[in-house]
Amino acid sequence: MYNDFLILGGAGLVGLQVCRHLVEQLQPKRIVVASLLQDEAVAACAALRAELGDKISFVPEWGNLFVPTDLAQLARGEILADADRRRRLLVSLYEDFDAAYDGNHLVQMIRRHRPEVVVDCVNTATGLSYQDVFDGAAKVREWIGPDGFDQKGIPDLEAFLLSQGAPQIIRHVRFVHRVSTECQTRVYVKVGTTGTGGMGLNIPYTHSEDKPSSVLLAKNEAAFGHTGLLFLLARTPHAPIVKEVKPAAMIGYRGVQVKLAADKHRNSELFAPVQAPLDGSLELRQDDAGYERVGKLQVPIVDTGENGVFTRGEFAAITALGQMEFITPEEIARTVVHEIRGANTGQDVISAMDASVLNPSYKAGLLRRAALADLADVEAESGVPSVALGKLGPPELSKLLFEAHLLRHVYGSLEAAVAEGLTPQVMSSALQAALEPSGVARTAPSIGIPVLLPDGRSILRGPRINVPQVLGHATAVQWSSPAELEGWVKRGWVDLRPENMATWQARFRTMLASRAKLRTAGSAAANIHAWSADHFEIGEVVAWIFNNELEGYRMK
Repeated sequence: MYNDFLILGGAGLVGLQVCRHLVEQLQPKRIVVASLLQDEAVAACAALRAELGDKISFVPEWGNLFVPTDLAQLARGEILADADRRRRLLVSLYEDFDAAYDGNHLVQMIRRHRPEVVVDCVNTATGLSYQDVFDGAAKVREWIGPDGFDQKGIPDLEAFLLSQGAPQIIRHVRFVHRVSTECQTRVYVKVGTTGTGGMGLNIPYTHSEDKPSSVLLAKNEAAFGHTGLLFLLARTPHAPIVKEVKPAAMIGYRGVQVKLAADKHRNSELFAPVQAPLDGSLELRQDDAGYERVGKLQVPIVDTGENGVFTRGEFAAITALGQMEFITPEEIARTVVHEIRGANTGQDVISAMDASVLNPSYKAGLLRRAALADLADVEAESGVPSVALGKLGPPELSKLLFEAHLLRHVYGSLEAAVAEGLTPQVMSSALQAALEPSGVARTAPSIGIPVLLPDGRSILRGPRINVPQVLGHATAVQWSSPAELEGWVKRGWVDLRPENMATWQARFRTMLASRAKLRTAGSAAANIHAWSADHFEIGEVVAWIFNNELEGYRMK
């Protein structure tokens, strides 16, 4: 089975139970217990060793998984309070992915331990939604007055940008994809959430006076956005097996005790009340120094781990029949471990989505052929080639379609393009001569796809160029090396240089060889690696390239 595990949120209510059930059912050699805080991770490992013995290695890890390692030990407030740290976090969230990937704390943790299985028990949706993008928007709007944006509002603006949930969860899942592939992680299990404890828009528990509250719905949006991204990860070549267990009830509980508690404003003090008149205005926040302290907020509570602590009244209300009710962490952990073992629990959300989505149909396959035939007829009647508009990204698609169109215009068939004696230099010149009669000279540059001429030193261009893509107000770029320029050409420029013609000839030879194999091997050879078209259809050619060179194919 599996020997090495990484449990994210391993010191939490569910994470600890996952550790216990893994030991009981799978007897691993090592479990890395990761938590936000060092004390929590160390204490959890010590408790597990005392309870389960020292035959299994329990290794503590800690820090914020969503930020660079140099910021991972800091509270979010500490980051937002410092301009340099805010900018550092903004760069990691919105700028170069590769640089952010190498510095990310989760990435470095997985690289360091290379676990076979990752179980993610972090309440991701709650963490993102509680950053409260709505409060951030209100603060920014306050700074935008009739005279423009006040410089004093820059910290609020940067905090607002850092509270956006979608960029954070997208980057997080992309990090998981790359590092799990790089480290050959075999299974990734997420313990998710519905965001509302299984209740609907009528949920009476909110984070504001609104019902339902925007923050609560942001939690739901983050939870199911995360699920959608994991659904895609599960359909990605070389990714681990991906599963999600999504409790739809309140999770509880750890224990009952009298404890120093805090309200939603993080206040743990008891104050003597002051009588005040209602005179038309009401101060919502006053300095507590003007109030007499009369004790601490010591109260009997039930500890529900990451969900916080509840009084008897709150716990009775939220777990009552027809409300959130509740589920135990042991039940969740048992389901997680069953899924890791490969048991069919019927409670993996990703599998449920796989079984529910509508897949390609036989009828659509028949109609595809008719549509392509009709397009070919209209193309011939109008004399206008139907190649690309650039709407179906990436720009590499348009680039390849235009190159394939030029090759078909000149040679007509794959066989003719690899005829004996036909050199890449001759092909390069022939395609340049065909730019005008094929329509590529006008169409491609007009939609932002420049044409790099055979000399490699000049281009045909229109008013806009799609690659490289620039964000913000920038309208010009400079390249720092030939390799950077080559990257732009590969991603979105029609390339007429002889070396690219040699690449096309090598492709065509591979495609024709696979076609011959299909004839002799039958259905066993009918897969995405085979060239099965009976003529030079440019879209089929580009699809073959996506399938075989760029690994851009569907698995299911």
